[in-house]
Amino acid sequence: MALPAFAVYASLYLYPALTNLLYATQRWDGITAPEFTGFRNITYLLTEDDLFRKALGNNLRFMLVVVIFQTGFALLFATFLLKNSKTNIFLRIVFFFPTILSSVSVGIIWTFLYDPNYGSITAFLKTIGLGDRAPLWLGNESLTLYSIALTQVWFHTGQMIVIYVAGLQQIPKELYEAAEVDGATRWQQFKGITWPMALPTTAVVVAYTTIQTFKAFDLIFAMTGGGPSYASEILVTQIYNTAFISQKFGYASAQSVVLVVLVLFITWLQRKTLRLNDGTK
Repeated sequence: MALPAFAVYASLYLYPALTNLLYATQRWDGITAPEFTGFRNITYLLTEDDLFRKALGNNLRFMLVVVIFQTGFALLFATFLLKNSKTNIFLRIVFFFPTILSSVSVGIIWTFLYDPNYGSITAFLKTIGLGDRAPLWLGNESLTLYSIALTQVWFHTGQMIVIYVAGLQQIPKELYEAAEVDGATRWQQFKGITWPMALPTTAVVVAYTTIQTFKAFDLIFAMTGGGPSYASEILVTQIYNTAFISQKFGYASAQSVVLVVLVLFITWLQRKTLRLNDGTK
């Protein structure tokens, strides 16, 4: 009974993944016959490729900013939108709405918002007398990555709010009632009940957010293309440029293997850390 599903999975996921592992050990331009090089691609990637290391550093900073702020905002808003009132349900829909948009659409919208000449953000700064100090949000090498991170947080926070609301609604109300009888404040209730009980949901949110930051190709490609001067280049845009611009498909396959291993390690480390904080092993 499982054979049809396994056949689809094997043809669309398993076979391409195994083929990618094979290409990672070859020099191949996509046209001529591949040349076996062993682990030379991986060795060069980890020891000599400065551009890949820059993209890796950008990706880790991008991940850190998005995970912290997106998780924090999602949990904060979810605690206020927990009750199933009409107002809260409407606000959940409003926050969730950006998630249904395409990444390219979101990138184009925020590119206009960041525009230094007629963007809404610059216009707002001008109205409060700070127009002359408005930075080049996407043209400044030190700001562009964080500007895109803000867009990513706006894009997916509503999705994480829905996940948090579903998780927080599973916490027994009796715990809060007992805490109120004991005179616990709202902060004490959050610290002693909400946060520990929300750790399993937080593990899901953090892992999903991490994966999103490592596959944010279309958003970054639509907003900056990885520029200026590779300031917003992350691993997936680097892999794209290596494969389809430089036509080094074997080397791009090696980069994708490193990317998969890195994401698996980071998500494993996150889950282990959250489980330790939860008191479980």
